Amino acid sequence: MAEKKAKTKPPALARVAGSTQQDDCYQRLRQWVTVGRFLPGERLKIRAVAAELDVGLMPVRAALQRLAAEGALVNIPNAGVAVPSLSRAEFDDVLDMRLLLEGEAAERGSLRLSADEQLRLQRLDRRMAAALAAADAKAYLADNEEFHLILYRAAGSPTLLALIETVWLKVGPLSNQLFDHADALPVLNDAHDDVLTALARRDSAAVRRAIERDLFVAGQFLRQACKGR
Repeated sequence: MAEKKAKTKPPALARVAGSTQQDDCYQRLRQWVTVGRFLPGERLKIRAVAAELDVGLMPVRAALQRLAAEGALVNIPNAGVAVPSLSRAEFDDVLDMRLLLEGEAAERGSLRLSADEQLRLQRLDRRMAAALAAADAKAYLADNEEFHLILYRAAGSPTLLALIETVWLKVGPLSNQLFDHADALPVLNDAHDDVLTALARRDSAAVRRAIERDLFVAGQFLRQACKGR
């Protein structure tokens, strides 16, 4: 079973020109939620998070509240914030939205990808295959996110991308649990292979179908970790 937590301290926050420390904390924490660094039901302690990010308490507190306002976290009375746990009905609703949004972004993006971007997708596909062979959840999930982002950003729609990233916040905490299913590992990269094959044929509809299949297959494993029947 893959590790649930990283064992090494992350690098210090890199300041983006014109951003505040609070902005930088928010972006880092948002990305951590998206790739499943935190698990459903986990309480986030401000002091512990601040120590990991090597920053003060105030920017972390503000960043966590921003994420709570977006629905990525929930406020617990007298206990700070926690990662929400989805019911199966809630998960099914999120998955339906992902199929609509990400399928559209994939089809649009496939028509606008540069040759360099296609090469990056090929490299990421090989890296994901290696991560799956090693049952390395952290590496796989990071490369999986980048693979999808390259394709979706190529669509040229900031609004569509923002909607997708907001939906990702809902399911990110479940993503590590893919690696609780040994039967998932042999099939998780199949759809990425199909994306590359479709791109080589310049078949945008097939790219869309491959991404939708990717989301659906992973979703069947993740759904088992949700609350309720």
